[in-house]
Amino acid sequence: MFASLKTIDSAFQQVKTLAIIFIIAVLLLAGAIAYFAFQSTTAAANRIYVLEGGQLLTAGAQDARANRPVEARSHVTRFHELFFTLDPDQKAIDLNVNKALYLADNSAKKQYENFKEKGFYNDLIAANISLEMTVDSVIIGNARPLTARCFGHQRVIRATSITNRNFISDCTLRDVTRSENNPHGFLMENWRVVQNKDLNTLQR
Repeated sequence: MFASLKTIDSAFQQVKTLAIIFIIAVLLLAGAIAYFAFQSTTAAANRIYVLEGGQLLTAGAQDARANRPVEARSHVTRFHELFFTLDPDQKAIDLNVNKALYLADNSAKKQYENFKEKGFYNDLIAANISLEMTVDSVIIGNARPLTARCFGHQRVIRATSITNRNFISDCTLRDVTRSENNPHGFLMENWRVVQNKDLNTLQR
């Protein structure tokens, strides 16, 4: 009789062990299914389907904040190219400068008014001088508010010579609403020219 009870107890222990193993296996399987289902749902949420010309195209969704440093560099580059690339034509100057002023605060407007008061633009037109700004690099800081330092060079093209200048400027960047005039959604604040000195002059 005792032998029979031991056999029953042993069988019960085996069944209990198998039941525990089975429950753990089911929980692990359920966890794995839930994980892969979540991954698939996330991947599907980041996929956008676009119908173009009768064809279904796939486009990926991305967090807009991931591209902000790239957009910041493009914003700063565009401002400097517009503000400092000038031809001896009043309409062309006004067009470029007005586009640039949408991208910056009053610090840029003050510089523009300072140039006007000194007759800078009139001198360009009278002497048929063209200015070309090339931005070499823009360094964006990691902290908020974002800071930007622009490195570039400028060519002053006269009838008889070309002067090359080294150019450096600083500013901070504030997030604003995107618009047609400001597609990157940044506003340059406290902009100042740190360095703008002649490097060399070549005769034409």
